[in-house]
Amino acid sequence: MGTKGLRRTLIGTVTSDKMDKTVVVRVTRRFKHPIYGKYIQRHKKYMAHDPQNECKVGDRVMIEESRPLSRRKRWVVKTIVERAV
Repeated sequence: MGTKGLRRTLIGTVTSDKMDKTVVVRVTRRFKHPIYGKYIQRHKKYMAHDPQNECKVGDRVMIEESRPLSRRKRWVVKTIVERAV
């Protein structure tokens, strides 16, 4: 058995919506330092496909892994979890 059909999902915040049908999503993860035990935050940016251009800066979105859509775009916006105030 493989992992065929399983797509990863991540939740992050939209940091840029200047491109057409593309948003930049910043995903933050918290983990415990292996030696010191302190909790650390690390961030990573993903370019995600937004076909209807409905995401705005500050929105919390769920993104899902997909086939390569361009050189850097391998994720698709699945749902908008929370709108920006």
